[in-house]
Amino acid sequence: MTEIRARWWRRAAALLAACALAGAAGTACSSDDDTPEEGGGDPAAVAEGGVDEPTAAAAELPEGYENYESGLYAGDENWLCRPDLTDDVCHRDLDATVVNADGSTEVEPHEAAEDPPVDCFYVYPTTSNDQGPNSDLAPSEPEEISTVYNQAARLTASCRVFAPLYRQATLSSIGGGAAEGGRDDPWTTAYRDVLDAFRHYVVHESEGRGFVLVGHSQGAGLLNRLVQEEIDDEPLLRDRLVSAMLIGWPVAVPEGEVAGGDFENVPLCQTADQTGCVVSYESFRATAPPPDGSLFGRARTEGMRAACTNPAALDGGEATLQPYFVVDQPDGALLGGTTDAQPFADPAAGEEITTPFVTYPDFVSAECVEQGEYTYLALTVHGDPEDPRTDDIGGDLTPEWGMHLVDMNVAMGDLVDLVASQGDAYAARG
Repeated sequence: MTEIRARWWRRAAALLAACALAGAAGTACSSDDDTPEEGGGDPAAVAEGGVDEPTAAAAELPEGYENYESGLYAGDENWLCRPDLTDDVCHRDLDATVVNADGSTEVEPHEAAEDPPVDCFYVYPTTSNDQGPNSDLAPSEPEEISTVYNQAARLTASCRVFAPLYRQATLSSIGGGAAEGGRDDPWTTAYRDVLDAFRHYVVHESEGRGFVLVGHSQGAGLLNRLVQEEIDDEPLLRDRLVSAMLIGWPVAVPEGEVAGGDFENVPLCQTADQTGCVVSYESFRATAPPPDGSLFGRARTEGMRAACTNPAALDGGEATLQPYFVVDQPDGALLGGTTDAQPFADPAAGEEITTPFVTYPDFVSAECVEQGEYTYLALTVHGDPEDPRTDDIGGDLTPEWGMHLVDMNVAMGDLVDLVASQGDAYAARG
């Protein structure tokens, strides 16, 4: 991570809190009249016309979807991952080295599912350092590409992954302030692209399959709005929702309830074979809970709490996580950790790591905790100075951000397993 990018994130904190916690993706930082016009997120680029009959016939479509055409997502250029693209981010090497407590190692080959029963539609978090309120559609290796590699590519073990590029609200717009409201609001522009990509996916790519929505931070906020506006009250899409994994974004629920806050008909997941439900958490170290004014762990809606569902123990309690970290982050990368993963406390004493990822069994545990107005996933790192492994993980930035930078990496194996179990349950419904 470069110091320049770190300063952007620190400058962003106060403004992001005001925007995100007020509902930046749908209320305080955008107008009510900002839904994409039928035909795509960029109306000037839309080509009118019908859909291919075999795809359209795969499932009944909601009103407004039947003749949908996107000017941005019909081609290949604005997808970072799509199953038919053999050279995309999700087809990179995903093998991992398992580093055990005694210092022994073994290679864990990544196996992409040949015919998974469901799809994953993934939206990445704030990562672009482009100047101006919204990013361009030219992905950068340390920004969009490395983030998708960290957070979404491993899901190919359980689902087909679709990851669109989108014109997100940039680090500079969050840190420097951008016009709020109206169609020039950067969050509105970002949402219109995500909605455009989703509608294209449903009509032209999904073939009626069930889908998992996966997003982190800004990406989760945009998908939160998508569920509210497109899915929650629409049975034709809600019946195909396998789950919504909205990580690093405060999903609001009433105290002691699993639904009735942000979503009326999409509850929190409570078992690994439950479908049509939400997984959401925001992580902090157990030894460093959210201080007053923290950005995460607090609901946007008065009288509500932020949801917390431990992906390794949906029914509650503490459980061991399955983390995956990239060994060598590209220069300037931020999401996935602030430092390169060092598997051994003394790098010269351990075996050489030849895979791009590492994972540490029985190293991090997590439990959902309520403390005052905050509800969060408390992470405990079980570093032991007596064993040769590293004693800690990266991910800290400021106390108010908690472990936001590694929200997904720290439980990546659990999210992959959960997609698999929910996908099997969805397929078993017939």
